[in-house]
Formats: sequence, C-alpha cells, structure tokens
Amino acid sequence: MSVVLEKKENNKVSFNFKLEADKFEKALQETYLKNRGRFNIPGFRKGKVPRKIIEVNYGEEVFYEDAINLLLPEAYDSAVKELELEPVDTPDVDIEEIVKGEPILVKVEVDVKPEVKLGDYKSIELEKVEYNVTDEAIEHELHHVQEDNARLTSVDRAVKEGDLLTIDFAGFLGEEQFEGGTAEGYELQIGSNTFIPGFEEQLIGKNKEEEVDVNVTFPEEYHEESLAGKDVVFKVVIHDIKEKELPELDDEFAKDVSEFDTIAEYKESIKSKLEEELKNQEKVEKENKIVEAAIELAEVDIPNGMIESQIDNELRQFDFRLRNQGLELEKYLELTGSKIEDMREQFREVAEKRVRADLVLEAIAKAEAVEVNDEDIDKELAKMAEQYNAEDVEEFVADMKKGDLEFLNAGISNGKVIDLLLENAKFI
Repeated sequence: MSVVLEKKENNKVSFNFKLEADKFEKALQETYLKNRGRFNIPGFRKGKVPRKIIEVNYGEEVFYEDAINLLLPEAYDSAVKELELEPVDTPDVDIEEIVKGEPILVKVEVDVKPEVKLGDYKSIELEKVEYNVTDEAIEHELHHVQEDNARLTSVDRAVKEGDLLTIDFAGFLGEEQFEGGTAEGYELQIGSNTFIPGFEEQLIGKNKEEEVDVNVTFPEEYHEESLAGKDVVFKVVIHDIKEKELPELDDEFAKDVSEFDTIAEYKESIKSKLEEELKNQEKVEKENKIVEAAIELAEVDIPNGMIESQIDNELRQFDFRLRNQGLELEKYLELTGSKIEDMREQFREVAEKRVRADLVLEAIAKAEAVEVNDEDIDKELAKMAEQYNAEDVEEFVADMKKGDLEFLNAGISNGKVIDLLLENAKFI
C-alpha cells in the first residue's frame, strides 16, 4: 500500500492512502451478504433480494459506509506501520468522493507520541533522604498497642476526654425534630470528632443520666441543604460512661500481644519493623525525587489526547476502588453532588504527571538500550502470584502469559531506568 506523509507538525501527523477499487468491491459484496436480510422489497423473499435491486431502490451508496468501515482498520494499521508512527488518540478520517471502480483516497490526521528532549539525567543532585527510628516512635507504636488492648470500665464520675459514652439524642431545628438527628444507645468517644464541631466538648463535665442541651451550628457546606449553616439543639441523655484502662507495659503484656517473652524483645521487634518501614519510605521518596528531577530536565509537549486517555484510566481505577467498597461511581457522584466533568478535572493534574513521567522514563530506556527479558517477566509474575495468594504459581504465571503483558513490560522497564538514575545520582 502506498502511503503519503503530508506533514508532521509538533505531535500531529497528516497522511493519506488509497483503498484499492477491487478491495472495495469485495467489501461491498461482503457487506451486502451480511445485511441483505434487513431489506424488504415486494416480489422478493426476505434475504434473497439481489444486490443490484437493493442498490436501485436504496441508492448505490447504501453499502458504502459499512464497506469502508470493513476496510479501514487494517488499512490504517498498515499505513501507521509503514510510516513508523505511534498514534496516541483516535484519528480524524476524511474520505474523498467515492467513484465506483476507482481507488478511494483516505486522508488521516492523528496525534502521535511526542518526542522527548532529555536533559543531563546522569548528573542529578538531590538532597539525601534518610530516616532513623527514634525512641519516641517506638513508644508511640507501643501506646497504640496499649490502646487496642485496653479494657473499658464503667465509671461513676463526670465525663472526661477519651471516655466512651452511651447516649440517646434527638436533634431540633427550632421546635421541630429534624430527620436523621435521632438515635438511642449510641456509642460516642469523646475526642473522636465524629460529630458536628462543638458537640462532644459540651458533654465534658456532665454526669450519668444527666440530660444535656447541646447547641451547635451545622457547617455551611453540610450535605443536607435544609440544615446547612443552621443553629440546632440536640437533647442528649448520658446513660453510661466508660474509661479505658491501659495494660502495664511489662513482660506479661509482651507475652499477651506478641510471640516475645519480654518487653525488651518486643520493643526490639517494633524497632526492626519501623526500620523496615522507614527503609521502604526512603526508597519510595528517592525514586519519586529522581523521577521528578529527570522530568524537570526534559522537554516534552504532550498531546491532549494522551492526557484525556490517562484521565479515562484514572476514572476506571477510581470506579474499581469504589466498587470494592460496595459503591458505584454514579452513586458517589450523586452523594457528593459532583459531575463526571468535575471528576475529570480533578484527575487532570495527576494524569498529566503520569503521562509525562512515562514518556521521560521511556525515552531514557530507549537512550540507554534498557531491555526487559523473559527472566524479568517471570520474576515479576512470581511476585504477583505471591501478592494474589495464588495456590499454583506456575499455573498463575502461565495464565498471565496468555494475556497482554505490555503493562508489565513498561513497569519493569521503568523500574530499571529508575535504578539507573539512582546509581548515577549524587545525594548531598
């Protein structure tokens, strides 16, 4: 097939090619055979109307569009391959006037992957990233475990910060009780800030079975418009007050909450765990900083189509996460009063950053001849099998290899490039 490149300006390419007359005729016949059952013409059985009769009754061009659509995908792919292009968006296609028996001229305009002008990515200087585990961090972690293993004991005293209350309450707007503002036997921890600002504080100092009028103002942005910005009163009855009784941090505590016999051993295990977490945090921060630095040094003009496609991906992933939580995107938009257009704008900055990062890392991989081999793929698939708790690793790997592993190749390649950047970076 003869393809003519008309112009290439920035990231937009225009080219044309011809659909041969004999191939078009073959596509017309194929389209006729596929669709002839849709035509009813007196004197002919349904599905048996000759093509010529259909064309006489409905116009010679009746099958043109379907025939063109039949030929275009393969012809377009062939043209793109011949010109060695990497389209990143849906092409704009213009068909010249169709004259039967003559080749059909097809004009195409499409955005292609942009060229990246790389900076001196092997001379990057970054501030050193280093974290150390402090005694305070270990004590903080221990305190959380203490809290998780605390006993709740009913007390006969006034409410204090941190107490767990059992309350009844009813909300009033003026003299009227409003919907959704009533509950019985509700458990509320003072200091959790789960209620309207000012609610919990007004219960401090009150006693069991005491009736309390709590005066609060709903936030201006409250989701229920009838209550937004309104002053209301909650009539509250405190039925029970419980306080946390923290266990002693001793050897017995260590035995109860861990596999260690002494509190000293348990603290050492916490230290090791925190060191591992900080090590991973250091690694992630270094990787993020080195990629950001490489991006800053590079020049690339990203077509809007690439950003829009990445926004589509971000939305799909967000929808997937919502569904895992039992919520659909449409319901989420309804609850938050948002529109899909708002969501797309929220994801735009993230999408552009991801596209830019991928383009720069891909360009460095090309410049450094970074390759992904079968061993790399197998190793990454084995990690995935472990993450997904696959019973048979070999079967999991074999099944994954039947699908498209382009995403895996890109991820491995990016990882190798980041390692290369880190090896050459100077940390000050």
